[in-house]
Amino acid sequence: MFRRVSRWAVTAPLALTLAAALSGCGSGGPASTAASSGGGATTLTVLAAASLTGTFTELGKTFEAAHPGTTVRFNFGSSATLAQQIVQGAPGDVFAAASPATMKIVTDASLATTPAVFVRNSLQIAVPADNPATVEDLADLTDPKVKVALCAEQVPCGAAATKALNAAGLEVTPVTLEQDVKATLTKVELGEVDAALVYRTDVLASGGKVKGIDFPEAEKAINDYPIAVLSGAPAPQAAQQFVDLVLSQQGKEILTKAGFQTP
Repeated sequence: MFRRVSRWAVTAPLALTLAAALSGCGSGGPASTAASSGGGATTLTVLAAASLTGTFTELGKTFEAAHPGTTVRFNFGSSATLAQQIVQGAPGDVFAAASPATMKIVTDASLATTPAVFVRNSLQIAVPADNPATVEDLADLTDPKVKVALCAEQVPCGAAATKALNAAGLEVTPVTLEQDVKATLTKVELGEVDAALVYRTDVLASGGKVKGIDFPEAEKAINDYPIAVLSGAPAPQAAQQFVDLVLSQQGKEILTKAGFQTP
């Protein structure tokens, strides 16, 4: 188990900006949900784990093309934070989480329909392309000279990192604990750390900015990703149709191409 060097409060109060509308498909901030407006237009709000940013943005464009008059707006972030926002009243139609534990926060509050697992994801060690610290395996992260970034333990990528390190019997002291996997990977891309434990999909999405290193303990820390229509969704029909797209063969092809595994 890694030792904390700072405290991170994953549960943040719901910001007033949740009432502000996003513009365009794939936006990363919170959005208000207008189920319909003049002319039969529909806005579908999807709250999704940060690691789904690329694939869900693509799926959103696919959905809009198949449903003229519908706009898909996204709120990407830490699954744990998104779950707490939903419990606190954040508007939305669909929730896609990076772990069953974070989805359970919402279902326990009776705020979502029965979720379905649509993909799985595993960890890699991400290092800068030139790997200046010559990291080769998980044990190298225990070297105090190696600067390591991890996700905060309360979020899915951090919980997975904890499982992997425990399985290896290793203790790592990170120099930073980040809110979500995208922020953790950014530390590597900027050269601020020598390594990080992130999802293999995020390494692939970096386009060569970082290098991914496999390690056997990752198989013991695989995360299932569930998706569900939120109870009281302003656009329930469109919400179910989006979930159906994610679960469809077309959705699976987009997700597996990005490095996700089928359940």
